[in-house]
Amino acid sequence: MKKTVKSKGARKVPVRMKRVTQAKKGGVIGWEKKMAVLREVSNAKIKKLELELIRLREENEYKNRRLASKDMELETYRKTMEEKVFQLQAKVKELGG
Repeated sequence: MKKTVKSKGARKVPVRMKRVTQAKKGGVIGWEKKMAVLREVSNAKIKKLELELIRLREENEYKNRRLASKDMELETYRKTMEEKVFQLQAKVKELGG
């Protein structure tokens, strides 16, 4: 006589089948746990990359502001030098002419 276990409903399920079913459920649960861990790791990596992206954007904006400031400074210097050259040329013409 085979051992049987009553499951949901009125039908009887052999014990061996019951163990196989439980093992399959355990496999699915194990797989779901592994997927949850992988999701957490992935989310952590994504968060880390997002923070790195924010840092790089801020660094880029800072460098762009510095370059714009330097450009303005050089443009002012160029205009000043052109004015001095113009004045010196006028003085040379005045003295030589």
